[in-house]
Amino acid sequence: MNINVYTESTPNPATMKFIVNKLLINGSADFATKESAEKSPFAKELFKFSFVNGVFFASNFVTITKFEEDNWDDLLPILKEFVKGAVESELKVHEEEQEEAGNFEGSETEVKIQQILHDYVRPAVEQDGGAISYKSYDAGVVTVELRGSCSGCPSSVVTLKAGIENLLKRMVPEVTEVVSEAM
Repeated sequence: MNINVYTESTPNPATMKFIVNKLLINGSADFATKESAEKSPFAKELFKFSFVNGVFFASNFVTITKFEEDNWDDLLPILKEFVKGAVESELKVHEEEQEEAGNFEGSETEVKIQQILHDYVRPAVEQDGGAISYKSYDAGVVTVELRGSCSGCPSSVVTLKAGIENLLKRMVPEVTEVVSEAM
């Protein structure tokens, strides 16, 4: 299979999305530090570049976060070539296969919240190179975790409050607020 790589900017100026024409992972994997990438051959190789500050995988893309002082114009050709080679050589995202999450647990309200996050919010957040995961629901407050390009993105608060919170309040009247757990 001939691997094609194309890039897309994300709302986070420090993060770029590298999209390939092959499934890389079912679900997502976030490596915010070099140390966290120990069990990911793909992420470990990316962190060998001095300008890589974070790596996030979901379905058919990897988002790479650079340090502020580095310039995308210099980095894009290097990273596109690396991602293409890594995918062609079938470098794994995880050393061992991960279980795919999808079984929602909790009360009827919690299951409904998780289903909405999975069906409506996750695809939109992934479009911007990020991921969202449900953490908890307590007395009307939904706690989520934003990862990938969403982590540290200037517009993630707007996404959280104007987008996710409004959607959940509309679809699940018991929800009064949505907050993000700091990573």
